[in-house]
Amino acid sequence: MAGRGAVVRPAGECGYLVELPQGDPAQIAERVRALAQERGAGLAEVVPGLSTVLVVLDEPMKQALFEALMAEAGSGGAEQVGLGGAVVIDVRYDGPDLAEVASLTGLDEQQVVELHAGTEFRAAFSGFAPGFVYLTGVPEQLKVPRRSEPRAVVPNGSVALADQFTAVYPQRSPGGWRLIGATQQRLWDLVQDPPALIRPGMAVRFRAVD
Repeated sequence: MAGRGAVVRPAGECGYLVELPQGDPAQIAERVRALAQERGAGLAEVVPGLSTVLVVLDEPMKQALFEALMAEAGSGGAEQVGLGGAVVIDVRYDGPDLAEVASLTGLDEQQVVELHAGTEFRAAFSGFAPGFVYLTGVPEQLKVPRRSEPRAVVPNGSVALADQFTAVYPQRSPGGWRLIGATQQRLWDLVQDPPALIRPGMAVRFRAVD
């Protein structure tokens, strides 16, 4: 299977949910897509999560055959996966929570900015809203809890931290993450194909701008 200890559970007539105790779900999802294309197996959807991959097929597949596919997907290294490229997000680091993040981490504001902008993050999975992607790889020094009281409105383009994740709010919405900056880049645009600027499996870096 996709890593020792992975558990495969049926999800509907044509799907399986794979629980992964180890490994990168985004990488495995990309490998599943590549293998399915090679084998001519139709995929309706492949959705990586924090520790799961949901695979929905066009037609039912016996679980033993699916587990064999997942075993091969899990055996591929990161260099074989063909991840979805990289993106750089320009950020003005002037968020309303920047000073509080500095206080919580014991860093000064400039150190918070330099550490966040100097880290390469990995897009792990989508959720919450169209175009909202949870980015992993947050340095231990920047791991701060969510706000005790969420904001009723978080502006579009806000760059935020919460626990082990960082992300960009693609649209105006409520939210409890700590806001350290903002970007003018559009994270979700239905005119574009695909509409999401950041997709699971991509490498993401932030660049400080004035």
